[in-house]
Amino acid sequence: MRKRGWLPWVGLLLVGAGALLILLAWPGAERSPTEEKPANTPASPTPEPIIPTRTLTKRATTPTPVVEAAPTKTATATPVVVITPTETATVTPVVVVTPTQPVTAASPTATATETPQVTPSGPEGGSALWLERPRWGIGVANGPISRYDVGPLRLGWYLDWRAQSAPPRPGGAAYVQVIRLRGGVLQPDAGGIAAIAQANPGSLWLVGNEPDVKWQDNVDATTYARLYHDAYAAVKTADPTAQVAIGGVAQPTPLRLRYLEAVLGAYRGQFGAEVPVDAWNVHNFILREERGSWGVDIPPGMPDGQGTLYEVDDGGSLEIFRQQIVGFRRWMAQHGYQDRPLIVSEYGILMPADYGFPPERVAAFLTGTFDIFLTAADPALGYPADGHRLVQLWCWYSLDASADYYPTGNLFDPQTGKMTVVGGEWTRYVSAP
Repeated sequence: MRKRGWLPWVGLLLVGAGALLILLAWPGAERSPTEEKPANTPASPTPEPIIPTRTLTKRATTPTPVVEAAPTKTATATPVVVITPTETATVTPVVVVTPTQPVTAASPTATATETPQVTPSGPEGGSALWLERPRWGIGVANGPISRYDVGPLRLGWYLDWRAQSAPPRPGGAAYVQVIRLRGGVLQPDAGGIAAIAQANPGSLWLVGNEPDVKWQDNVDATTYARLYHDAYAAVKTADPTAQVAIGGVAQPTPLRLRYLEAVLGAYRGQFGAEVPVDAWNVHNFILREERGSWGVDIPPGMPDGQGTLYEVDDGGSLEIFRQQIVGFRRWMAQHGYQDRPLIVSEYGILMPADYGFPPERVAAFLTGTFDIFLTAADPALGYPADGHRLVQLWCWYSLDASADYYPTGNLFDPQTGKMTVVGGEWTRYVSAP
């Protein structure tokens, strides 16, 4: 037999390396943190990995003691007056979203679309939003909502991060329209918005979903100001009784309050007027703000490398949760918006059970937040038309998120359609005498 040279061995090594590359690229390989969500999946609000990789800072199933983070602007919160609740078991009539000051129409200098002059709507104007309905709502990540027996939840309202002409309204629950801003354009466009608004008079509209998060609507402050102007004009022209709220940032930390201040300044610079807002809207997650890390990263257009460096276990802290609400209400008062309702349109627990968030802890967090929402008030900060309560409406995440998109807080299992432990605790809370 002829002795083999070294060339055949090189060929074998090359073949092996090629096979390894094929295996690594196979669809079953771990998904990249920056990979886009497939276009045909449901419009879940948080499609990218917000939680840290399980090889990083993994928490034991037994929760460790909560270490309270101290956001720089909320650590010295104004004392909150606690109202003895008389409604934790009964349905609380929801305050109509009615601004107490006339909406200032913009005078566009950079666009041909003119913001219409409108009269603030309310019961007298024909828009009794959520009157005689509970304050609490739910985010529907998969749906449709009609698939589940949501009657025991006694919902006042819900959203699914879309805008629809004929949404289901189980039990008379209100449907909140959401305009998305991905790619720097309105979705739906102005014509679609007008058609939906005319078909659903008096609706609440949220302009954008987390515009400050690069995995969500991802627009800088200047772009957001322009898109908000166009969306507001489209809605109000079609339906003057509609209510329009700013898009909710992921959490009201000092970094993201600066983003909102940039929005206010950009709107003023482009249109020579203050932003016309019927209601303020915010999300209230507790996630890390660090470029390239887990959490919600840095808002687009901002040069910062980090903001508030929350840890995993902070996500279940009721004290941080309360501080952020108080801090945002203070920010609203400082900017002349105390006379506007505040909506918390998304919040919850995103971390999985094996990071220290089993169903029992998630359920306790849920009921604790309900206690805060129902009782927290402050004459210096709260909404005057609602007994100076800090928050008028709130929305839990979520009804039915899939396994890949943060199902920890699910009220229903999207596979079986059955109520979860967390859903059972929600039902117990809202049904208690």
